[in-house]
Amino acid sequence: MSSIMSKLAISETDRKRPPPIKVLSGQLRTAGIRGAAECGEGCVIRVARGRSLRVSMVWMQGTILEVQLERNTVLLMDETGTFSVQGVNNIPKGKPCLSQGKYVMVMGVIQTLSPEPVIRAVKMADLSEFAVLHRQMWKLEVEDLQQVLA
Repeated sequence: MSSIMSKLAISETDRKRPPPIKVLSGQLRTAGIRGAAECGEGCVIRVARGRSLRVSMVWMQGTILEVQLERNTVLLMDETGTFSVQGVNNIPKGKPCLSQGKYVMVMGVIQTLSPEPVIRAVKMADLSEFAVLHRQMWKLEVEDLQQVLA
C-alpha cells in the first residue's frame, strides 16, 4: 500500500505544478536555484532582454545519443548541449521512443542542473518522422513562449 500511496503523492505534487515551460539545455545549465534542494522547488532561467522565468517542469526536445535501460535513463542532445532523462522505463508508450538517433520530446520535472541537466520524465513522444522541421522550429518555439511568459 505504501508504494501506491507514494505514487499518488508524486502524482498529486506533479498536478499542482505549473504547466511545462519549453527550454533549452543550455538555459538549465546556467540557471539559478530557487529553493533548498537542487531544483526541487524550481529554477530561474534567463530569457530574452535580461528577463528571468521560474521553471520546475520543462518541455524539451532532442536527439537520443545513448539509451541505458538498466539505469532507466537516456542521454539527449539539443542544439545547446546534452541532458539526461530519468524514469524512461516508466513512461506509458515511451518504449518505442527509446532508440539511439530518434528525435523526441520530453516533458518532465527538473531533478538537477549540474554537471548537466537531469529531468525526471513524465511524458515522451517520438518526433522523428518530421525531425528536420521540429529541429528547425524548436528554438523559435522556445523563444516565443518564453517572451510571452516573461
